[in-house]
Amino acid sequence: DVKLIVNSHVHFDHGGGIAELQRLSGAEVAASPWSVEVLTKTGVGKADPQFGSVLPVALIQRATTLRDGQTLRIGDIKLTAHFTPGHTPGGTSWTWESCEGKRCLSLVYADSMTPVSSDGFRFTDSREYPTAVQDFEKSFSFLRATPCDILLTSHPDASGLWQRLERRERGVRPDPMVSPNACKILAGRASEQLRRRLAAEKGQ
Repeated sequence: DVKLIVNSHVHFDHGGGIAELQRLSGAEVAASPWSVEVLTKTGVGKADPQFGSVLPVALIQRATTLRDGQTLRIGDIKLTAHFTPGHTPGGTSWTWESCEGKRCLSLVYADSMTPVSSDGFRFTDSREYPTAVQDFEKSFSFLRATPCDILLTSHPDASGLWQRLERRERGVRPDPMVSPNACKILAGRASEQLRRRLAAEKGQ
């Protein structure tokens, strides 16, 4: 029984199936204010760095607008939304705690943190998205600070998920899925990608 559908960011490969999932399940959809606008009205946002090259998503009939830091409870699970913009203005990461016996771990589902764009878009001085660089820095700060025993990412390869699972299946210890520094490592890598992108824009 699907009761709640949440999202990282509204690109077709992450949000394109939400309308059909909601239609089939009747579930509530919850997203950031910018993402709700895209999901319910436009299908793609003009401030999206990839505007003009990404396909629009199918529109949904209704959605709940989240606040940054808002916690949603579904059964025994408490999901907390963290706005992590940059890749899109409405990017959202999610945290929750999972326990087995007396052992509890902090899980982070991190949104994309890559400065990818359509041709002609400049993160340095975009008129459509003037806060893009500051938003990325805010998102990196979240990753550096949040408790993070297990990191999951909207693109699994960004956190080496397949390699970690393969090592786990081989019995590697300690558990490769548990890596308290993973969020900090992701933040550092993403920050370097942004630095290189801004340097390239400066040289244009």
